Formats: sequence, C-alpha cells, structure tokens
Amino acid sequence: MRKEFLSLNKIEGPLIILSKVEDVAYGEIIDITVDGKHHRKGKVVKIDNDKIVAQIFEGTTGLSTHNTSIRFTGTPLEIPLSKDILGRTFNGVGNPIDSDFPIYSNKRYNINGRPINPVSRQYPRDYINTGISAIDSLMTLIRGQKLPIFSGNGLPHNELAVQIVKQAKISGAEDGNFAIVFGAMGVRHDDADYFIRSFKESGVLERVVMYLNLADDPIIERISTPRCALTAAEYLAFECGMHILVILTDMTSYCEALRELSAAREEVPSRKGYPGYMYSDLATIYERAGMLKGTEGSITLLPILTMPNDDITHPIPDLTGYITEGQIVLSRELYQSNIYPPISVLPSLSRLMKDGIGEDYTREDHGDLANQIFSSYSRVQDIRSLAQIIGEEDLSEIDKKYMEFGKRFEDEFLSQSMDENRPIEDTLNLGWKLLSLLPKEELDRINPKLIEKFYMK
Repeated sequence: MRKEFLSLNKIEGPLIILSKVEDVAYGEIIDITVDGKHHRKGKVVKIDNDKIVAQIFEGTTGLSTHNTSIRFTGTPLEIPLSKDILGRTFNGVGNPIDSDFPIYSNKRYNINGRPINPVSRQYPRDYINTGISAIDSLMTLIRGQKLPIFSGNGLPHNELAVQIVKQAKISGAEDGNFAIVFGAMGVRHDDADYFIRSFKESGVLERVVMYLNLADDPIIERISTPRCALTAAEYLAFECGMHILVILTDMTSYCEALRELSAAREEVPSRKGYPGYMYSDLATIYERAGMLKGTEGSITLLPILTMPNDDITHPIPDLTGYITEGQIVLSRELYQSNIYPPISVLPSLSRLMKDGIGEDYTREDHGDLANQIFSSYSRVQDIRSLAQIIGEEDLSEIDKKYMEFGKRFEDEFLSQSMDENRPIEDTLNLGWKLLSLLPKEELDRINPKLIEKFYMK
C-alpha cells in the first residue's frame, strides 16, 4: 500500500526534501498536490537512507512545507507512443503542446531506455544525404552514426539544423520510412517559433516529431527532453522499422542544467563545476543511437552544442568527442566572411565515413577526392600564413594557384544558400572542378586512373 505524505521537511530552490520514506526508487515519479487542488509532478533525484530529494517539474513556486502532499507512483517517467506522434509537438516531458489532443496508446515507455547490447549492434554503412556539400563529401553522415556539430554562440547552427531536417534523406530508403525526431533544450521562444514555422513552410512537419523545452521551462524538464526524444526514436526505429534522424540542440543547455541540478544536490564538482559523472550521463544519451541486428530501422544522432568561448577543449565538447564518432566544427572566421554554412573543414571528421562511401554507396572517386581536398586545403592554410609574412606578390606560381583554389573552395564549395539541396554527384563534380585548378602532379592523394577519368582540363 502506497503512503501519502502530508508535509515536507524542506524546500531548496527547485528541490523538495522528505524523510522517513521507504521503498522508493531513484528516478521514480511523484504526484504533488498543493492546497488540495493544484497538481504537479516531480522526480526522485537522490536517496540517502530514509531521506529523498525530488526535483519538481513545474517548479516550487507556491509550495510550503505544510500545504503540500506527496504520493509516490512507483514508476519512472513514462510516455505513451504510437505512430500518431509524427507531425506533433511535445514539451520536455512528452505532453502535447500543439493541441489538446493527447496520444492514445496501450503501451507506455520508460524514457530512460534500455542499454543496447554491443554484440547486438550492426555496423553502420549507408550514408545520409544532407544536400550540404561540405558534410556529404568531406565528413559524410552514416546511417546509425552519432556525429555532433560543434558551434558557438551567434553561429548559424539553428539554420543548419533546419536545413538538414528539410533536406536529409537516406540513399535507397522510401520517403514514408524516414522520419526526424527533433529535441530542443533551453531554446528561446523566437527560436522555437523559427523551428516550427520553418518545418511548416517547407512541408516536412508531418514527418517530424518535436520535443521543445524553452529557456523559461524547469531544468528538470530539460534533463528529460533528450531522453523523451530518443525514446520516441527507439519506438519508431525498432518497433515500426523506420529510419530515424535525431537532432538535439543545444546539448550545452542540457549540461548547464545538469550542473545546476548537481549544485542544488550539493555534489562535489569536477572540471568547471560540472558533475564528475557528466561523461557517463552523456553516454547514456549518445549511445542510444545505432542499428540492431535483425531489425529494419536505425537511429542516427546529430547533437548540436555551443562551445563556451569557442573553446573546443571545454568539458562539454571534449567529453562529447570521446563518445561520438567524429565532429562537424563551425568556424566564426568563415561566418564573418559571409560563408554559409561556416564549416571548418580541417578539424572536422567522420570516423565512419570510409565505410559508407565509394563505388557501392556514393561514387568510386569519393574517398580519394575527399583526401585530396583535405590535403590541398591544409596546404592553403600554410601558404596563407606565409603570405602574411612575405606578401602575396612574392609567392611562387604554384602557391598562387593554391591561394586561388582556397578562395574558390570557400566561395563555391563550402558556401551555399540555406535552401540549396546539392545532389552528391554535383558535389563531387564541383570538387573535381576546383582540384583541376591545380596541376595534375599536385594531386598525390588520388589514384592516377581516377585522375585520368575525372580531371577536368
């Protein structure tokens, strides 16, 4: 028999503390009644012998230690799921916010998910075509991969996320078998409106499931948002056999909420005040992406995070890089040069790219072409540094050709409009066009047979 507690021991910010509690589980949901009529929900976030600490989803405003009753539900946070979630918008705990029409389902799913047995994982292969040249050719997104975007405050990561949602498609997959789960954490109201408006105008909203946590929403809801999104993705992928692309923005807001919650619980801080368990906490999110043997569907994860002070060594991008399979880095310098998307090619990579490109997937020359572009653009950076010292007039003729290649690469290859969807064939042909600015003998990363076939004289 479940007990109802008629008073609290203490209220500290968004937390309540209750003692003399038995048979309570970590993460259990509690029902809170205020003044006998107002209802809220909370979640157990700490257990210390017979004392528990719970975080209130709606905040503790209006609560006192004597006007509040608590009832433990005995279950974790669960959300109902069916294919009716496609085209719908929910808050961070899975409640619909686009209308009063709820999701009816016989099953409810624990948002914490279940660990995937590594032996059951299937190796990612097929590529996802985003229509963005820099990503498709140089850091190809592979179905089942987790590939984060490292951005900075003020950079167009929201616009990039919207463009990927509008354009992304899996090679060979049917349109009705591909959907996108979009989770936004700590976003401003105007950003949330921008996402919804953009998806409606482009006509992709019916295949997008949105979980929105706004900047003024409770932080415990922010902790739950990516887990609700991934739970919906797991249902659509592994029970409905769909291919799901999950986009989470902004993981920095998630980690800030994790730090705030940790400080409220008086835990010992680690680097820059973040909890010592942040690595394992992020892993419980990122590792839910992938493919399972014997199942048709897949989950591809594209988390977006803003690096504080553009510092790629900050704990959030640093720990993310250890868990994920590469990164796409946005450059403030390119953005200030009016280049969109401002993807910094050299620090970006996709560790699974080599297994999802080539003759059977994109085109036979893709791998060698990408290697040569990386090599040539790297040399461009060295020559630009030299030109700042001796001046461009004193550069050798071959160095001047590299300078021209670098400028046209940024202006023609990296740069494209927000509604431009480039096919992979056009992207690869454009790469050859730019490499043809250089003499054949400089293309030392490409098979000579491919040079004879694709080099544009």
